[in-house]
Amino acid sequence: MDEKLLADLCECYLLLTCWHPYGFISTICILCLLKVASNKEESDEVKHEVEMALLALSNSGYYEVPKELHLNEIKEIILHHQEHQNLTRLAYQRAWEFMIIRLYWDNSLKEVIVNELHFGRESTKELEELMKCVDWNKNFKEMSKEEANEVLLITGWMKTIKLYFDLCGLRNEEFVGLIGSIVQVLRASRCNNGEIYVECIHSISKAAINRAVKVDDLLKGGAINAILEEIHRSTLDDEIAIECLRFFIDISRRLKDKEKDEKEDAKRKKTKRKVFEWMEEEGYEDCVENTVRFATLDFVKV
Repeated sequence: MDEKLLADLCECYLLLTCWHPYGFISTICILCLLKVASNKEESDEVKHEVEMALLALSNSGYYEVPKELHLNEIKEIILHHQEHQNLTRLAYQRAWEFMIIRLYWDNSLKEVIVNELHFGRESTKELEELMKCVDWNKNFKEMSKEEANEVLLITGWMKTIKLYFDLCGLRNEEFVGLIGSIVQVLRASRCNNGEIYVECIHSISKAAINRAVKVDDLLKGGAINAILEEIHRSTLDDEIAIECLRFFIDISRRLKDKEKDEKEDAKRKKTKRKVFEWMEEEGYEDCVENTVRFATLDFVKV
């Protein structure tokens, strides 16, 4: 009977319990917390309640939840924020995290995420705004509370983006901008924030595997250049070296695989030429060729 108490209990349950019975999650927690998160009042108290509800929802895990129980509400929450900027930055990131995790069970959500809610555009904008709020010459311990919060938000966005590339296989014209923003964060965090840096590398690696992301997107977004820079670093650890190697193996495979459609195959060959011409100009061709051959693959020119 006490809706506020029920919402508080649902938040505590989702945030503090590792295992959740499916029925309890779908029929009580998600419905209750989506109702709280849908409150559009502008008071600080309501914003805090909405933030906590979305924080708990994003922690609900990979349980299959039917679209009819969440889709309209979470869409409206995201769309309303895009128009009115009513959510806190943390709440907005967690709303997206909850939405994208649902892709694990329902791939049809990709149309909503890409074409209606524009995840590529929105995550790019959030990363660019957050980047401006952080002094990247400081390490995490030296930062103010506000800066530290922004860094944690960037980490959250990078994890969500990695999940997006892993689960969403739909072509998106916003990929180039998003990849460019990831590259900016990668370079900024390289020397003083290992967690964000690693998430950036993993996100770019996931993008290279995703067939909806064209190799040309990776080239234009600066990902190929950034990964080449990583390979040249003398302090590169084993985990990152493996991810960089995997990136070029995936790029190599994709540039060699013929497309069934003649126009698409012509585009592939054109991109392949562009990649090699750019590598020759930058002096990277031998480095990449040797790296990929080391992995028993041959990076053959057109």
